[in-house]
Amino acid sequence: METLEIKDKTKTKDMLIGLGLLGFLFILLVILEHTIRPTSILFTVLKKGAIYALVAVSMNLLNGFTGLFSLGQAGFMLLGAYTYGIFTIPVDLRPQVYQYFDGGLIQFTLPVIIAMILAGLVAAGFAYLIGLPVLKLKSDYLAIATLGFAEIIRAIFQWDKIGVITNGSNLLRKYPYFKSVTFYFAVSAVCIAIIVLLINSTYGRAFKAIRDDEVAAEAMGINLAHHKRLAFVISSFFAGISGALLAMFQTTIQASQFKSAMTYEILLIVVIGGIGSVTGSCISSFLFIACSEWWLRFLDNSNLNLTSVQILRPGFRKVVFSIVIMCIVLFYQKGIMGENEFSIKGIRKTLRKLLCRKI
Repeated sequence: METLEIKDKTKTKDMLIGLGLLGFLFILLVILEHTIRPTSILFTVLKKGAIYALVAVSMNLLNGFTGLFSLGQAGFMLLGAYTYGIFTIPVDLRPQVYQYFDGGLIQFTLPVIIAMILAGLVAAGFAYLIGLPVLKLKSDYLAIATLGFAEIIRAIFQWDKIGVITNGSNLLRKYPYFKSVTFYFAVSAVCIAIIVLLINSTYGRAFKAIRDDEVAAEAMGINLAHHKRLAFVISSFFAGISGALLAMFQTTIQASQFKSAMTYEILLIVVIGGIGSVTGSCISSFLFIACSEWWLRFLDNSNLNLTSVQILRPGFRKVVFSIVIMCIVLFYQKGIMGENEFSIKGIRKTLRKLLCRKI
């Protein structure tokens, strides 16, 4: 009983500290928005990092906590982005957007929040239908099937036959979007909090049991098909919302943007952060975006060469970035956080390790 009480107290402390840090972060973001110019690259990194944190956590729910190897996140993000864009373009601006399709088929507009929820529901609906046959597959076969789905969806949305809805291969634009970085953080934080609550619930424990041993999980009375489908649908729902956020961030939508490379980037973020760690996915998302969009940009500038050998040139940033990723994977094989989460106990362990190394 005493041990359980201590664990409960520790969890309460971790939760309070997490909420305190989150509140401090929001206050800091508000201060930054009023002190730094809006065009700063910092805000680009923060917005995109928040979006990728949400989609990485949603992918981790499936790959890390349920043990289902899916590569269809780009497809679900595409569904979410298009759903948001299609249903939020003002009616009077639709003739300008759907100029080749007589103003389009949809002639009404939904509020932003409702459209975002609908974006998640559309992605979840497709996930349910796809999951019926696909979730019977395992490992690499499931990954190939979901990747194939993402590519098929991308091709269909560029098909001119349904251009009255998707605008074919043309851009979707003139829909509402937000410049405030706090909006992206708020939406991502709420969604990630819901995923964390799910992971810590009985459903989350069932997901982990399926990941560890399907035979043992089924012997304990867990319905494998139901729980796998549930994890797949929930993961896709939040991927759809992240797609809507990405549409706002980019201010335009085109199906060709949602290539398989996007899914690989998300998978890379999950692996770097730690498969089975929500905290790791969040941290690695911001590190990944900061490195690729900001910190290593100078490596593409050939005018900065200080030696006779011209090393720096356009594209060299990607070479260095790949080497950095390889080093992380080699020295942190379980990722930055492994399967651990942010906690007082974890901080103490890390500090002890660092002190022991120095001694």
